[in-house]
Amino acid sequence: MAEQKIRCIYCGSEKVVYNGKNRTGRQRMMCCNEECEHKTFQLEYRNNGSRPEIKAKIVEMAVNGSGVRDTGRTLGISVSTVIRVLKKLKMVSNKLMKSI
Repeated sequence: MAEQKIRCIYCGSEKVVYNGKNRTGRQRMMCCNEECEHKTFQLEYRNNGSRPEIKAKIVEMAVNGSGVRDTGRTLGISVSTVIRVLKKLKMVSNKLMKSI
């Protein structure tokens, strides 16, 4: 049986431990790296809008001028998910600008 090294999807660290299961029964992982800004993650996501890669693509498409409906259709997610991600990004950027 082959052993698979699990890495944190955010920082790439191999200091990862099992951290229970979510409501749907999928395995949760916890990163033990002190410098990692995210602590828990899942290896498999049922909802594609929750994947970090999809969130990055939403932001990239918004910066390049794609509309909300076009982004949702291209990535296979709902329009409300696209709007939610962009609103959270706006709130974070506003907090950063106020602290400067």
